Amino acid sequence: MTYLYDEDFMQYAIRLARIAGKKGEIPVGAVLVQNKNQCIIGKGWNQSITLRDPTAHAEIVAIRQGGKIIQNYRLLDTTLYVTLEPCMMCTGAIIHSRIQRLVYGASDTKSVNTKTVLDIMKQHKINPRIEIKKNILAPECASILRSFFFPVENNKKIPYNLLNVINIIHKSNFNIGYI
Repeated sequence: MTYLYDEDFMQYAIRLARIAGKKGEIPVGAVLVQNKNQCIIGKGWNQSITLRDPTAHAEIVAIRQGGKIIQNYRLLDTTLYVTLEPCMMCTGAIIHSRIQRLVYGASDTKSVNTKTVLDIMKQHKINPRIEIKKNILAPECASILRSFFFPVENNKKIPYNLLNVINIIHKSNFNIGYI
């Protein structure tokens, strides 16, 4: 089921993703909305590099804000809009916070996850069931990510923070695999 404002809230998440990209973070944005009044109670963009916090994904930032706003860790009757399919960590947070709906734009085809968020959330053991709507404004969401990771093709410079991370990885002895 598509709600009336799904594209509007996803557009806002896209704006937040652009903020992340300008700050040198992977451009993912998230918006948490109360369903009954269509009010935004949380928003976030990736801030892992800026905050030096591996859990500071857009979804986690939005979920934390939402919990503070409604003063409850259970985010019942809410929808989370995310520009990229959530990772395993964020999927766990979505399940545990009892978010009712997940709406995301681009699918994560490059992830090292063995299961997608859809596979995990469709398991019968997960309670409550989470309604999932995917591919909302997917081309625009994917385009932001592509522009960030392949800036030469788009005549853009690599953000300074990301350049530092890339240099550290290349100078180290880490066995990263796909980098």
